[in-house]
Amino acid sequence: MKFTDELTLLLKARYPIIYINTIEEDRVEYIIRKYIKTSLNRSIYSWDFIDGYTNNPNNEGFAKRNPVQALELVERLTAQTPALFLLKDFNRFLTDVSISRKLKNINRILKLQPKTIIIVGSELNIPTELSDLITILQFQLPVENEINYELKRLIESLNIEIDQQVLENLTRACQGLSLERIRRVLSKIIATYKTIDENSIKLLLHEKKQIISQTEILEYWSVNETISKIGGVDNLKNWLNKRKTSFGLQASNYGLPTPRGLLLVGIQGTGKSLTAKAIATEWQLPLLKLDVGKLFGGIVGESESRLRQMIEVAETISPCILWIDEIDKAFSNNNSTGDSGTSNRVLATFISWLSEKTKPVFVVATANNVDLLPLEIIRKGRFDEIFFLDLPQKQEREQIFKIHIQEFRPNRWESFDYSKLAQLSEAFSGAEIRQSIIEAMYHGFYEKREFTTEDICLALTQLIPLSQFENKQTLKLKNWAVSGQIRLASSKSISIN
Repeated sequence: MKFTDELTLLLKARYPIIYINTIEEDRVEYIIRKYIKTSLNRSIYSWDFIDGYTNNPNNEGFAKRNPVQALELVERLTAQTPALFLLKDFNRFLTDVSISRKLKNINRILKLQPKTIIIVGSELNIPTELSDLITILQFQLPVENEINYELKRLIESLNIEIDQQVLENLTRACQGLSLERIRRVLSKIIATYKTIDENSIKLLLHEKKQIISQTEILEYWSVNETISKIGGVDNLKNWLNKRKTSFGLQASNYGLPTPRGLLLVGIQGTGKSLTAKAIATEWQLPLLKLDVGKLFGGIVGESESRLRQMIEVAETISPCILWIDEIDKAFSNNNSTGDSGTSNRVLATFISWLSEKTKPVFVVATANNVDLLPLEIIRKGRFDEIFFLDLPQKQEREQIFKIHIQEFRPNRWESFDYSKLAQLSEAFSGAEIRQSIIEAMYHGFYEKREFTTEDICLALTQLIPLSQFENKQTLKLKNWAVSGQIRLASSKSISIN
């Protein structure tokens, strides 16, 4: 139901006190004056602590710095006068006993007369004794068609020609920002570039970064990794490529639901974190990383509050990628004891959000130890797909060597013997392959010459891959993968030794 329809219904039903939770009080007041005053023919009295009542000549300045007196106006008006009292930041006074008592007293008047109090506040804090009197109404940030209309209005006023695809990308980048913030950043874009085009998206994403920096739980990552930097995992790449444009308007018109998320399970160093970064780059979406260590607070109830804050910020910034690294450590089965049930409550809230979220937040979670993951996390419906990233096979190791050597030596990468390197690097992860190249570079640099295939071969013989230390865990992951309970990231067959 639209905000205006829901508010109109509450007013017609004589709900006495309505609490609108939003940071956009100017936009709320504009919508109320435009739609509610017309449809219900009510006089609107707007109050704030500094200026008192405004926009009404008979009560101009009344109840300045006096919230109790602001409520007395409800009693002063005649019973036949349909009125709506818009009280800004009034939530800050609700804990005062005089305000609380006054609201209870005038509640009888509000139920019998066509009068309604609307409290507008950016923070939701209602005392228990008033919870039965106050009805909460969420005022969402501007939706896609509102943003699109605002962009078109500005573009037409500036007489700028813009491609339809660029307009769609700009609209998507603006989602999660208030109209006021959108107007500010567009003014900054015009001042910087003298026009509005594809380059404008960078400044819009930077504006979103400012919002994220206000919380310590989420971190905004600027990334430039691409899918091409990931060796192998062709099944995973194909899956991601098919969903690359699924956040756009065309996908929405097609009736296609936005992808929900991805769980990447595998051995350390196989490219799980790199994949999360590459998705953000390929899909041109902001990447938010959840700091799990800061999620769990020491005060009872604080962890749940921080999780709700994380969800709110992620949904505000959406569409975006939410990266949860090593989720097995965050929601480990071993964490549920000795913490007064905090881990279980946080997990319950998190998986409920995963299943029911409607905002385009694509969750990319990574895990190394599947034994630590609660069954609720890996059950179908939480994520779109669960992929297993195995140690690369011979052909994939060749590809990984080429990717890294081409990055370090773009002019002579073809001179290396990749078949030999792949043969010697069995049981090595992608991260360990990269480290062997770096070791070879150190060796060559020390001897004041270019490093060669032989230097990398020497480094490979000196490095002991992690899979040899955690052979049981590696074998368990592979057995789980071949059982058919998880999708393979690579089409290459898994070898179980």
